[in-house]
Amino acid sequence: MELKEYANMDRVEKAHWYNVGKREFVRRWIAKVRPPNKDDVLLDCGAGTGLFAKEMEAYCQVLALDALEPALELLRQRFRPDQVIAMTGKDIPLPGDSVNYLTALDVVEHIEDDVTAVRGFHRVLKPGGVAVITVPASMLLWSEWDVSLHHYRRYNRRGLLALFPKSDWEILHSNYTNSLAFLPALLLRKLRGRKPQTEKEESRTEFRIPPSWLNKLLKWIFVKTAMSRFPMPFGLSLILVARKKG
Repeated sequence: MELKEYANMDRVEKAHWYNVGKREFVRRWIAKVRPPNKDDVLLDCGAGTGLFAKEMEAYCQVLALDALEPALELLRQRFRPDQVIAMTGKDIPLPGDSVNYLTALDVVEHIEDDVTAVRGFHRVLKPGGVAVITVPASMLLWSEWDVSLHHYRRYNRRGLLALFPKSDWEILHSNYTNSLAFLPALLLRKLRGRKPQTEKEESRTEFRIPPSWLNKLLKWIFVKTAMSRFPMPFGLSLILVARKKG
């Protein structure tokens, strides 16, 4: 991710309906599968600014992992040195079977070799440990926004599930989220793609916090649909909740 994107993310994620909603439904899915206790360890992969990991400290022990120095600088401001892990190669620098929960929230799409990345998730999780993954959905939505964020791909449900073979994982939940916003977002990105890129990054729709009433409504819809087991045919994002077998 480019440095300017980290600045924008740090500016909006505390209030924007998407970021607030995502953190809420991930916490709720973790509690739904198995509520954590103070002795459990959660590894947040691609922790970014560390806001989700910081919120999870109220429930369990937390480790924050990232590969990029701008993120690591932010994480070191929010956590003890022993909680911040720098990813310097392909392997997560933790022993096998060492964490109870693993989250990778809008992270896997940034990794070229996503198969190896998920194998690493499996290695560090304890047997029965829970992984919660979110990714952007649908290559129909691919745009310069994905390029700016250094995405390698967007996913469909089948592609995401293929990363979690049944021999290794019990799939507890997999579904599209943000489905109501799919068609408006598709139209907006197609129209934007036909125009010269003249707007500043800070003025993008993705960085604008809506009026308070709309922000709350969008967050409520986002969380409601992300917690639903009704199979959605499409959406802006995908969530997967899986338990390590063994």
